[in-house]
Amino acid sequence: MATSAVLPARALDSELDSDKAREIYGPCAACHGEFGAGGKKGEYPRIAGQSAKYLEQQLKAFQNQVRVNLPMYPYTKERELPDEDMKLVSAYLAQIVLPTRQPVFKDSDDALTRLLAMEKVMIVPRAEGDVDNGRAVYQKNCAACHGKAGKGRGMFPMLVGQYTSYLKKQIDAYLRADRPHDEEGARDGVLHTLKGSDIQDALAYLTAIQEAE
Repeated sequence: MATSAVLPARALDSELDSDKAREIYGPCAACHGEFGAGGKKGEYPRIAGQSAKYLEQQLKAFQNQVRVNLPMYPYTKERELPDEDMKLVSAYLAQIVLPTRQPVFKDSDDALTRLLAMEKVMIVPRAEGDVDNGRAVYQKNCAACHGKAGKGRGMFPMLVGQYTSYLKKQIDAYLRADRPHDEEGARDGVLHTLKGSDIQDALAYLTAIQEAE
């Protein structure tokens, strides 16, 4: 089991069983990282900071194979992950804050302190594209669900701070109807109305506004 994560900037809710939450999350950290930042340049997505409702919804989708993902199946189905554990680990991940700026160290900070602080930093590289056009595309087509700043809303996930390669992969899955979107797999939904260049520009915009957090 991976080393237990320590929340970097926000304390766990006093009613949350943090020890149990870390135990549940332990096997997940092998792919998603100790702090839920994902890894392998987006092969494994960032899950820290996503809304608890969205995370729980996706865990159930993996378990019921509404969203097909073979690597996730053993963690949600074969473990027989109960609903209460899904709720707990989702709440735990939702409260993890990943800084988008390099930390400022004191001279007295030792090497371990510096290393741990750097491991919590999550900065997605700038994506190529027309940021101004991306802003217009995003605000017109995406902001109503994902929020004006891309931080998600309710059942809709946070997009800002997510790996661009992962977002591209999910967009392709939506367009192929391999993953259900808000239009229930319809092929005339909002993503189908956008040109590929507009989608790329929107992704560039999301990486640009990340730096303003």
